[in-house]
Amino acid sequence: MNAANWDNLLIVQTSFLGDTVLTLPLITEVRRRFPVGKLSLLCQPLSGELLQEHPAIDEIIIDDKKRAERGVSGLRRKAKFLATKNFTLALTPHKSLRTALLLYLAGIPARIGFGQSRGWFLFHQRVQRDPAGHDVERNLSLLEPFGIGVGECRRAIELPISPALQTAVDRKFHALGITESKPIIGVNPGSVWPTKRWSQHGFAQLIRLLQEKFACQVVLFGGAEDAPVVGDVMTACGATAINLVGEISMHELPAAIRRCRVFVTNDSGPMHIAVAARVPTVAVFCATTPDLGFFPYTQYAIVVHKKLSCRPCTSHGGRRCPLGSAACIRLIEPARVLQAVEKLLLIGQADNQSPVDSFQPELVAV
Repeated sequence: MNAANWDNLLIVQTSFLGDTVLTLPLITEVRRRFPVGKLSLLCQPLSGELLQEHPAIDEIIIDDKKRAERGVSGLRRKAKFLATKNFTLALTPHKSLRTALLLYLAGIPARIGFGQSRGWFLFHQRVQRDPAGHDVERNLSLLEPFGIGVGECRRAIELPISPALQTAVDRKFHALGITESKPIIGVNPGSVWPTKRWSQHGFAQLIRLLQEKFACQVVLFGGAEDAPVVGDVMTACGATAINLVGEISMHELPAAIRRCRVFVTNDSGPMHIAVAARVPTVAVFCATTPDLGFFPYTQYAIVVHKKLSCRPCTSHGGRRCPLGSAACIRLIEPARVLQAVEKLLLIGQADNQSPVDSFQPELVAV
């Protein structure tokens, strides 16, 4: 594949927001190493909004596969559109049959994906996906057909924030009464999957402990779909936090997280955005485990989780606990999460430290 035509490259990741963020090292490494004429990213709407100004991406193409472009008819329409773009090469870490079919029906002449894809037989080159690696490393392994090993790649997740965007978000913060006079600690209580969410009681108690110990401003993050969860946390903590739901867009989210001294979050897309924004991160893992390869990819993070034989119940959590006990959620104590926050506060902002030499977070089993 060393003679691949890089004139018009398409990278496809139409899975969840966090999965697309974890594709960024692949995108930036491709830009760094190859004579790419144009690089397009096919992704879902939220991911497109987040990455609209990323300097390594020339064009974002939205695949609204859950709404306007769902089903067989949506697949055919999108493939027909992609065919008009005359892509010369496609790379995809997404393992769905739909993605493989899209690239095949679009007639892209060189298609590379994972051998574990449901549409593996539609790729020209197939790479074996390492189940033991982090997803950043698995995505970078798609460059192996070009003679490039993961160990040779730059692996940090890069999500640049423009000065204009940061200034706009800072103005919003000031209008909401969020200032730099006190430490700002971000809290993200939402997640797509209910079994990946730490309890609302746990988050509320943590907020009270943070405010008592550090006299800090606690800011609650979440999209429109997280409003009920965030609202319950606000009620449980006595409305002492500042609710950003409806105030910050997905495009603005990295700049808003960037102002936090520490970001406390469930296993979710905003967790990976916090890592990309170089903010020390405390990640509470409930139904999922770090072994799945989606832990915060930085040494400036602490993962708090409960060791249980039933974890993980699925590869991405589920709608409800299969055992009915929700022990992975209930048994994580706010005091242990507080200890992790305190430790990271002592470290300070990640980009004030020495250059990253490890991508492994600290794991705390409680």
